[in-house]
Amino acid sequence: MAQAYPSHQLLIGALSVEVTAKPIKHLHLSVVPPCGAVRISAPEGMSTDHVRAYAIGKLAWIRRQQARFQKQQRESPRLVVERESHHLWGSRLLLEIRNVKAAPKVEVHPRKLVLFVRPGSTAEKRQSILAGWYRNELRKEATILINKWQQRLNVQANKLFIQAMTRQWGSCNPVSGNIRLNTQLAQKPKECLDYVVLHELAHLRVPSHGEEFIALLDNYLPEWEERRRLLNTLPLLCSGS
Repeated sequence: MAQAYPSHQLLIGALSVEVTAKPIKHLHLSVVPPCGAVRISAPEGMSTDHVRAYAIGKLAWIRRQQARFQKQQRESPRLVVERESHHLWGSRLLLEIRNVKAAPKVEVHPRKLVLFVRPGSTAEKRQSILAGWYRNELRKEATILINKWQQRLNVQANKLFIQAMTRQWGSCNPVSGNIRLNTQLAQKPKECLDYVVLHELAHLRVPSHGEEFIALLDNYLPEWEERRRLLNTLPLLCSGS
């Protein structure tokens, strides 16, 4: 299984930079979606002062990239009330709430999302039910895609975690084989999830984001950059759900 590399946080004023030491020759800087987290891959043994000086020299570029992400449209947190707009796999659905004396559930109709709850359910309870349903929908679809890409890449993931994430769409631990996916992916088109799953599983072959990793994506999903652009231009919820 691919090797994981040690990392630490470097503070430059109010900016937090994740620095990872790798067996490479040159520094590599990236500002990653959805919120503009800053990462630097540094050659093993390079001093912190050298990395800090490099980051300071790139501050203007980092700020421009982060500003671009911040311009991405944000949507207000969902209150889970009647006629509220929700999304599933890129489609907009209007929420309908039905009070029933039965176990809560969610149904998908062509233009609406129907939430069945017990009479007197609080807003917090409705939010919890809907959030759990979204997690289950994402898990089901992601499991199908993980199985597909595992076979094509000849890799084996361990556990899948679905959780609210503010700094990235997904992550992979090459040592444990665990994959984590952002809950908001259930609201985006399925082709975006397909790209994220491939991206994370590809790290089981290549842990870095270097040329070998890019070549791997190009080979298995030539349109991956187009899907990434789509994902990073769609509106974000202000809080995970």
